[in-house]
Amino acid sequence: MKKKRRTERDDQWAEAKRRCRLSAEALRMAKELGLNPRSLIKNIPNKSEPWKAPVNAWVREMYAKRQVKARSRDKRAAKGKDQTNRDDEIPF
Repeated sequence: MKKKRRTERDDQWAEAKRRCRLSAEALRMAKELGLNPRSLIKNIPNKSEPWKAPVNAWVREMYAKRQVKARSRDKRAAKGKDQTNRDDEIPF
């Protein structure tokens, strides 16, 4: 069985994990959101940027917002299906 080679992209993710102090869970969330390692590293707050949240908190916040949007979108889709079923039941 061949060993999996470590790619440059994997190295970038490892560096982002180390520099941003991300957990494996936060790293998974960032990948699901479609973020790239460079964007995570660029968003590390500087001492002169006290308004910026740590990258770990930033990723978790964006992920939570995305989940809320997805749930509301699913509810709307289910509600729309109910409406079409009611229209099909009209006898005329």
